[in-house]
Amino acid sequence: MRGLDFSSWQTLLSTLLGLAVITLIGVGIRLLVMQTIQQRRERENRQINERLRTLIAAYKTLGGSFTGHLAVDPTHLRDLRIRQAQGGDDEAGTGSDRSRRIRDAVEAALSDIVLLGTDEQVRLAARAATDMVEGRPIRTDELVMSLRDFIRQALDLDPIPPGLAIPPQGPARPGGGGGKASKNEGARDDPRQGGGKTGNAGAGAGGAGAGMGLGAGMALGDEAESRR
Repeated sequence: MRGLDFSSWQTLLSTLLGLAVITLIGVGIRLLVMQTIQQRRERENRQINERLRTLIAAYKTLGGSFTGHLAVDPTHLRDLRIRQAQGGDDEAGTGSDRSRRIRDAVEAALSDIVLLGTDEQVRLAARAATDMVEGRPIRTDELVMSLRDFIRQALDLDPIPPGLAIPPQGPARPGGGGGKASKNEGARDDPRQGGGKTGNAGAGAGGAGAGMGLGAGMALGDEAESRR
């Protein structure tokens, strides 16, 4: 304040103007720095959230089951087709499709863990992927425990008590598709449900009223899907 000159109105105005400009520059620099820091934090938070979301999905895939056969069958779809072409009885119509879908889901989860997991998780996932490629059945319980501990720590949750016994975990059963479609096809082909002449007459009457009930049927279908 000693260097300020208040001897005239001109010098007072110029001094105040200079102070205002310096203040505005300082505030602008501060806002720019704060915005840069905030954007960096938001980016880091998005990366952390995406990493946690991916690892949680991998955990559910690799450790969603406590019962049944917890080992992953490494048989690939092409091998199943080769066995079917050779006439081998490889339960192609029953369990092979389910085991193949489990294998594909586990393979995708291992790929995500190799990309976003910790050093320990990457080593476990790489070892499991190597065993799968070489045709050896793999178990995922050790990798599931590592994922569980890391996710709980990242979410600031209390660690699981050391004395608590948790059964070994294995891959979750993928949801089967086409069950209701097959039932509908069976009902459609069943002669007891509209077969013969009665079925043909009902089909003709239904065709006459199809235009009137199209919009209502679509609305009910959308409502049923939303309730599911």
